[in-house]
Amino acid sequence: MLNLSKIYTCIAVICLVQIGCKVPAIVENKAKPTVPLSYGNSTDTANSAAIQWRTFFADKDLETLIDTALKNNKELLITLQEIEIARNDIRVKKGQLLPSVIGGGGIGVEKVGRYTSQGAGDASTEIKPGTEVPDWLPDYKVGAYATWEIDIWKKLRTEKKAAVTRYLSTVEGKNFLITNLIAEIANDYYELLALDNQLEIVKQTITLQQNALEVVKVQKDAGRETSLAVKKFEAEVLNSQSREFDIQQKIKETENEINFLLGRYPQPVVRNTTAFFNAVPQQVQTGIPSQLLQQRPDIKQAELDLAAAKLDVKVARAEFYPSFGISSSIGFNAFKPSYLVKFPESLLASLAGDVAGPLINKNAIKAEFDNANARQTQALYNYEKTILNACIEVSTELSNLSNLEKTYQLKSKEVNALTASIDISNDLFKSARANYFEVLMTQRDAVESKLELIETKLHQFNAVTNLYRSLGGGWQ
Repeated sequence: MLNLSKIYTCIAVICLVQIGCKVPAIVENKAKPTVPLSYGNSTDTANSAAIQWRTFFADKDLETLIDTALKNNKELLITLQEIEIARNDIRVKKGQLLPSVIGGGGIGVEKVGRYTSQGAGDASTEIKPGTEVPDWLPDYKVGAYATWEIDIWKKLRTEKKAAVTRYLSTVEGKNFLITNLIAEIANDYYELLALDNQLEIVKQTITLQQNALEVVKVQKDAGRETSLAVKKFEAEVLNSQSREFDIQQKIKETENEINFLLGRYPQPVVRNTTAFFNAVPQQVQTGIPSQLLQQRPDIKQAELDLAAAKLDVKVARAEFYPSFGISSSIGFNAFKPSYLVKFPESLLASLAGDVAGPLINKNAIKAEFDNANARQTQALYNYEKTILNACIEVSTELSNLSNLEKTYQLKSKEVNALTASIDISNDLFKSARANYFEVLMTQRDAVESKLELIETKLHQFNAVTNLYRSLGGGWQ
């Protein structure tokens, strides 16, 4: 008979040796996020990030595009599967906390050597009076087997908590993707409107230049101008016509960028071109920098990644301690199927407990613990970097908006002045008080200023969209 007291003594000795060994202490890197008190001197807490994107973007055509993207964007669909994977990881970790029970049965046959302890015993064993155990003995069994690791050091529960934290992190990652997706679609949409307006200006310019070319030809026939002037005007018309095709190509590329984001094949993008100049960029309220910690999904994701990394360190530390397991089985075992139902003769049962842990050569465990600590430090730096990046993005877009507003006002005056100068230069040219070069340069300057005005308007819309994204708006 086994001496149970000796077994318990062995287990206690192993545990004491394990616990007595030096286990590295956890050096927890606590995150202490610090952000400026305000953007400039404003302490207003009203924040446009809390506004839903449907309210923020009032254009119905743009709203339809965003709705389609949120349903069909391939990258977003891939991210949703990553969330599903993270959710299933939680189920895996939960399952490890519970006993594992396996049911099954088996059929076999065996022959043992006659000159073995088992064979010698079988030779004298009678199944029935006067009958020896046959050389080839069938074996039938059916039963259930269970194993269970006792989570005495909370390693498995910590792993489950880390899995839950990573699941929440993937959700925030999805929200951050939605924020960027909405901003990208809005920026492409506004670029498309700007290109449409630029194309219209170029077409109007071509008509104006063709009219000027006809005037120059008439003056050449009258001997008032040379063929050089005619060729210069022809070259200007050809230049504008080539620019028209360049813009058309950019329109097609931008449409296809939007189609890709919407997860659909190339097709025209519905939009109201005339609304571009009439629309006024949305006013954005920035609130205070500390609100970024709650509004920006990437900051919340980095914070959750840091929390998960801290839990990983605790899991890695638990590997230094012994693990406790219980295994058991119950079923029926016999050499004839009819004997399986005979109770208790065919009953098979077992119960065992075990403890195991590393005694020597712990380098691999130490290395994994050190790696977990390093990943925790990485996650901390990434969290701090994400906060820093968010504050800088908001500051940059605020400055951009302010400067663009001033630029647009000046560009508008420039366009008005150059538009008026076109008629003046044409009248002077007809009365021979200005040469063809002055007319050409005036037309060229006017066209460039109009195109630049549209670019400035586009940059205003983009800056508003980017500021809304930087504040954490769009995922709600």
